[in-house]
Amino acid sequence: MGAKYRKLAAHLAQVHNLTITYRILSWDQQVNMPPPGSVARADQIATVWRLRHELFASDTTARLLEEALREMRGAPFDSDEASLIRVARREYDAAVKQSSDFVARVAQAKNLATMIWAEARANNDFKAFQPALEELVYLKIEEAQEIGYTAHPYDALLEQVEPGMTTSEVKTIFDGHRPQLTALIAAIGKQANKVRDAPVHQHFEVGKQREFGLSISKAFGFDYNRGRLDISVHPFEIQFSRDDVRLTTRYDEDFLNPAFFGTLHETGHGLHAQGFGTSVEGTYLSDLDAASGALVESQSRMWENVVGRSRGFWNWAYPKLKGTFPAQFAKVDVDAFYRAINTVRPQFIRVEADEVTYNLHIILRFELELELLTGKLKVTDLPAAWNARFEQFFGIVPPTDKDGVLQDIHWSQGAFGYFPSYALGNLLSAQFFNKAVQDFPSIPEDISRGKFDTLLNWATTNLYQHGRKFTVDELVRRVAGKPIQWQPYVAYLEAKFNELY
Repeated sequence: MGAKYRKLAAHLAQVHNLTITYRILSWDQQVNMPPPGSVARADQIATVWRLRHELFASDTTARLLEEALREMRGAPFDSDEASLIRVARREYDAAVKQSSDFVARVAQAKNLATMIWAEARANNDFKAFQPALEELVYLKIEEAQEIGYTAHPYDALLEQVEPGMTTSEVKTIFDGHRPQLTALIAAIGKQANKVRDAPVHQHFEVGKQREFGLSISKAFGFDYNRGRLDISVHPFEIQFSRDDVRLTTRYDEDFLNPAFFGTLHETGHGLHAQGFGTSVEGTYLSDLDAASGALVESQSRMWENVVGRSRGFWNWAYPKLKGTFPAQFAKVDVDAFYRAINTVRPQFIRVEADEVTYNLHIILRFELELELLTGKLKVTDLPAAWNARFEQFFGIVPPTDKDGVLQDIHWSQGAFGYFPSYALGNLLSAQFFNKAVQDFPSIPEDISRGKFDTLLNWATTNLYQHGRKFTVDELVRRVAGKPIQWQPYVAYLEAKFNELY
């Protein structure tokens, strides 16, 4: 490691620290802050993000990058040094195309919109959120124009989430497996009376839900000496360092799934964050929230669904759940419970959707985002467009905007281009799990005995320790020897749900 590289790394560490400061303010806003503080908090966040942008997009960064590149020329592609330079250079080239005033304006708009959305959702009032969303769509169109794109404005926003991936590639993947999902849903629909989810729709005391969720999160391997679990309107994970990882969930006293599987989902993110290698910790490569969304979501979905909704897992976990809620499950055997948590039925809420229908929720949002960014769809017409598309996809219409267009926090956070990562993450969850089992055939049996460290150690070694050194395409080829493929996920769904139904 040369002197010039060390100067670059130290400079970028300051940029990283400002990023984390921004995230701490955001976490506090969503978890602790009283709502009247939203205007002042938006100003504070905008200031931090402006300072971060000015530091990162400075001539100093350009000079240090060039000097470090010359000094480290010939370093292995997968080394920390070459990776830091490569990632920082790619992001610097995009950052210099935007002014500090513009990025501060976007940061301020996002944070005001987040609080407006939370209140609008609670009140089922889309019109209260509409002006804020209109401004964000306008800003995202402007951002795409400033960054530049070849085929579609969505490409510029997608590049920030999935470097190297294009809108047309995402559309090809979605179009490839959508017919298989539709066919499987139709086949299941003919046998729908075979499975009932009544066991998870009972009264469940929140304190006991939290107790059970924490116990499984810890069993998976999340270290609560280096993390915590709180409540927020929309569940999320946020990493300040590998030793400070925050999770949130939300509880429904009359439905077990949202909090429990939400906790598992965020635990998957948390395991990823705590698994970053010490060599990248504190560097520009140690920000999980800036890593590939598809990679990040592959881990939340793997632990939530491939593990957490498996028959083997519940052979181990169900006695513990019955011990927590003896009255609710006294007459429910493990097979009935396993079927209940894997019931396939159109749901209005994405985060409560079953594995078979989930990707259709994402494809719907992807299509609406494309239309918003090209002006084909106006924000004022979004609720009607949402409901029409939802009926087309699922055969049902959301009864309220709270159950429809207002349900997700992402648009209020300006996160256009992120939704595809959830569906891509689903596909990768099967690809990565299959590879883990190929390497360690004992994993399914281990899971059925409550032993999760074989899978966790495999994931840490192959995926987590690298931080954000690689794009998703680079990493999946490195680990699985192939690009992202939808076939393993569809095969997983067909095998699981044909047996169930």
